[in-house]
Amino acid sequence: MEFRLLGTVSVDTRTGPLPLGPAKRRSLLAALLLSANTPVPVARLTDFLWGEEPPPRARGVIQGHVSRLRALLTGAEAQAYGVELVTLGDAYVLRVPETLLDYQRFEELLMLARQQRSAADTVRMLDDALSLWQGPALGGTFTEGPLQAAAHTLEESRLATVEELARAYADLGEHHRAASVLRAEAVAHPMRESLAAALILALYRAGRQSEALDWFHRTRRLLADELGIDPGHELADAYALILRGGPRPGAAPAGGTDAAGASRAGTGPAEGAGTTAPPGPRVPAAHNPSAAPHPTDLLPRAPRGFHGRNAELAALTRAAAGEAPVCLVTGPAGVGKTSLALQWAHHNFAAFPDGRLFADLRGFSETGEPALIDVLREFLLALGVAPRRVPESVSAAAALFRSLTDRRRLLVVLDNARDSATVRALLPGGTDCVTLVTSRNRLEGLIASDAARPVPLGILGPQDGTALLAGVLGEERILAEPVAARRLAELCGGLPLALRVTAARLAGRPQWTLAGLADELADERGRLTFLDVDDTGVSAALRLTVQQLPADAVRQLARLGHHPGGHFDPYTCAALAGTDPAAAAAALERLGSAHLVTETAPGRWVLHDLVRLYARGLDPASGAEALVDVLDHYIATALAAADTAEPGGEPCFVLPEGYRPAAVRDFADRAAAMHWLATERDDLARAAVAARGAGLHDRAWRIILLQWPQVVWRVRDSWAPLLELALDSARAKQDLYAESRVLNLLGWVLTEEGRTAEALTLLERSPGLAQQAGDRLGEATALINLAVVQAGQGELDRALEGCGRAVVLAREEEDRHTEMLALQHLARLQLSAHRPGDALGSARTALALGPEHEEAARRSLLLAVSGEARLALGEEDEGILLLDRAAEEAERAGYDEGAVRALEALLRVSARAEYRTRHALALRRLTDGG
Repeated sequence: MEFRLLGTVSVDTRTGPLPLGPAKRRSLLAALLLSANTPVPVARLTDFLWGEEPPPRARGVIQGHVSRLRALLTGAEAQAYGVELVTLGDAYVLRVPETLLDYQRFEELLMLARQQRSAADTVRMLDDALSLWQGPALGGTFTEGPLQAAAHTLEESRLATVEELARAYADLGEHHRAASVLRAEAVAHPMRESLAAALILALYRAGRQSEALDWFHRTRRLLADELGIDPGHELADAYALILRGGPRPGAAPAGGTDAAGASRAGTGPAEGAGTTAPPGPRVPAAHNPSAAPHPTDLLPRAPRGFHGRNAELAALTRAAAGEAPVCLVTGPAGVGKTSLALQWAHHNFAAFPDGRLFADLRGFSETGEPALIDVLREFLLALGVAPRRVPESVSAAAALFRSLTDRRRLLVVLDNARDSATVRALLPGGTDCVTLVTSRNRLEGLIASDAARPVPLGILGPQDGTALLAGVLGEERILAEPVAARRLAELCGGLPLALRVTAARLAGRPQWTLAGLADELADERGRLTFLDVDDTGVSAALRLTVQQLPADAVRQLARLGHHPGGHFDPYTCAALAGTDPAAAAAALERLGSAHLVTETAPGRWVLHDLVRLYARGLDPASGAEALVDVLDHYIATALAAADTAEPGGEPCFVLPEGYRPAAVRDFADRAAAMHWLATERDDLARAAVAARGAGLHDRAWRIILLQWPQVVWRVRDSWAPLLELALDSARAKQDLYAESRVLNLLGWVLTEEGRTAEALTLLERSPGLAQQAGDRLGEATALINLAVVQAGQGELDRALEGCGRAVVLAREEEDRHTEMLALQHLARLQLSAHRPGDALGSARTALALGPEHEEAARRSLLLAVSGEARLALGEEDEGILLLDRAAEEAERAGYDEGAVRALEALLRVSARAEYRTRHALALRRLTDGG
């Protein structure tokens, strides 16, 4: 399986490309692939598909396209390749190995090409990278807005690769090939001066001076005619080189640049492994370095093996521009905050001619923080104050420090700050000074009081993580096992500290393979042990953070380690820790401030995998209790959601024995309840799996079955595997009631998926099981679902008999909801049996059982049956009126399937243009999402 964006957006399988359908679906897939393995909120997807003017039902259209994509991927056995399209709250994430993405392979080949020492190897890898392109990027999509920007970025990357390939050919002396590669692109992009300059040089070095000059004059005229500008420095330098008869073989001085501006001395600073730091703040003429021949410099050495972080380095540069800025680098333990600060400081040496000060404030250290007066004394002595003139009080020393820095351009780096108050005492006074603070806490007080500009630092992506490993272990070892190297980066969670510890273990054991260590790390039970070496490691770093927390936050963190899901909210946390939601929310804020949890959406949090493993070890004995507490919370909340979403519906079950209710959220309306069920779907599934694994089968099937309102609303959304898990748990408990209920819902889902034979096998057992369990309403529902399948198999008489029995059972149990459902299906079966009078009577009886305002879809279906029955009885005007009402109610409720059904019936007896228009619109909404 392969996902292609470098050309027409497509999914190639062993049986051929998947039929992706309309352009909007391709656009949605492209948006998910561009952010592969990262949740993409519905609001962001809406921007991708419609920009600033989305239709009223944009969310529903997106859900429909996601459902169809999920079905296509399931049919292509995507899970076997590690591909999964899942819902995460108000977002979707397409989980896909990066090796299946053509643009990721393109970027990986570029990275490898830039690391080659041989120009011939570079050529081969760049050639392979460009061969992945099969046309303009993101073909077949609506390339407007964000997609247009993404396509442009990809195209820019391709053109830059073409230019790199030409330079590699030039390094081999194959200038004719360089010219051939460049000519086609220069023709297609005549305004791109870098291409034209490179082509002119390639032609000249190939001995084709006349062609080179012709191309220059052609480009010069085009720029003048089209843009009204003169050639830029690249073109001008290339032209000048030809005129003065410069060296043709490209023998620029080592370390210099040729006329096209291409580097001739490798890949840049050693620390960056091919990454150049962004330029620093502009140095005013009054502060030229020559004015301060011996500037103060307390900075530690630059970090070794530093890689990537271009975006954060650029963000620091932007934050440092302005008057007396305070830049705040924050992030979790081990993410590389100090390395980033030092890398930026060393690459911006010239921006601070009056010196660079550094202090480790040890805010998260077992040795404790230094006294403020000691830090200020070191700063003042570095600035030339005589020891006897350093004030003894903090306030006086701070005042002197501000005074001395008032007219200087200094960089002050305050590393590992614990709180805002400590930082404030050490801020310089000069408007040209820059203060760079690093902390594991967010230091929001410093943002409020001193307009500190936050630069949050996150984990590394797999590519940068692999490059970090290569910086320690050497490229050869990484290239020998590229897949294992990427897996190691992922198992380390992208945390630089974990990656460095892993690299240190491997560096000291050359006989170890990367794959072997990856297998060791894959076992969660021992992963943290492997990520500790000597006095350095993930556990040690996290321990120093946790020891700063109050007891309630530590208890909350310990319980979160036993949470089976991926996300949690204050209600879930309250259930885990045995507190109330307000206390849990406060603890989460404290943990979030320390970067131990991350808020992905308002009130919705996640744990990094390594933090979760550490948290689990804080209180391992509480794991079983915490699991029961969170399962009971999910059951209580799901019950409340189901009751709100379907208030007329019959409860699925009684609560399990020993159930401990927890704080349960209220749902204002059906929309809020359905939103919660959709948002929590993946975590509810994980909770059910954890319950089954712990032998808590009574809770496992309940958590799954309580999602029935969402199952009904999105029946074709791959519910069968989860319901099969529920069936296993019900059978493990030998619970006939549970087994019957699960069989009922699973059979209906399989029917809707077109798996009729499997559905029939299950549904034929369900009524008998319900009868044995004494569940008369469950028996009624089972008979209804069985009747639908029987009718589809041509057994109309048996279907009518079963549906009639369901009506009687529901009526005897005085359950209007189930009786209305049974009558609705009975009416449809009677109409199929050419008994329109009976169908009309059944539909009337069902409608009289209302009103059920939340059942707009069911009311629309009953009105449609009534209308079709009237038509069959020859009462055309009344039939048309009822069908029109059915279509209107369906349209108002957003029930497009019901609207299409009613309007199709209308079009069989009426040629009104209005019906055709409404039918076309409803059908488009249902199928194309237009």
